[in-house]
Amino acid sequence: VEHLPACPYQEVPQLMEALARDPSIPSQCLRFLILTATRSGETRGVSWDEVDLAARTWTLPAERTKANRPHRVPLSEGAVRIIRAAPHIAGQDFIFPGVREGKLSDVALGKALHQLMTGVTVHGFRSSFRQWAAEQTSFPTAVCELALSHVNKDRVDAAYQRSDLFEQRRQLMEAWDQFLVGRDHPDF
Repeated sequence: VEHLPACPYQEVPQLMEALARDPSIPSQCLRFLILTATRSGETRGVSWDEVDLAARTWTLPAERTKANRPHRVPLSEGAVRIIRAAPHIAGQDFIFPGVREGKLSDVALGKALHQLMTGVTVHGFRSSFRQWAAEQTSFPTAVCELALSHVNKDRVDAAYQRSDLFEQRRQLMEAWDQFLVGRDHPDF
C-alpha cells in the first residue's frame, strides 16, 4: 500500500477559501472533490445525468467506481452550490469539462492544487477527510468508510450490514462542509 501525501485536515479550510476565489474549472472541480471525498477520476468524470440536485445526490454507475459497484454520494450544500454555478455547455456531458478532451484532466487538477500548496496530492484529500472524521467527529467507522466508497473486507459483517447508511453519510458530509467553511456543526 502506497500512502500518498495528504494535506493536514486543519489546513484544508484555508485551501478551500483560496480555491473559492479562483473561478476556473479545475479549481471548482478540486473544491467539489474535497467536499465529496471522491476519487479524481470519479470527480472529473461527473456528468449532468449522474446528479439529482433536487435530491442532492450524485449516483456513480458501477463502471465508474473502483469497486465496480454503484455508489451514491450525498451532496452537501457547498457541493450543490458548485454544481449550480457550473456553466451548462450545450453538447457537453461533463460538469467539469476539459479544454482538449471531454472531461478535465488529472494534470489540470494537480496544477490547480500545486499553485496553492505543494507536497500533497489530489488523492490525499480523501485521507484528510478520513483523518478529520476520525479525530473530530463521533460518526461510526462504517459511515466514514462508506463515504469513501470503501468495500467492507469483513465478509461476515458485509453479509449482514447491507445498507449504504446514506442518511448518516449525508449528515457526515454536511459536517465536513461546515468544517471546511469554518463553521462548527452542532451534530458532531
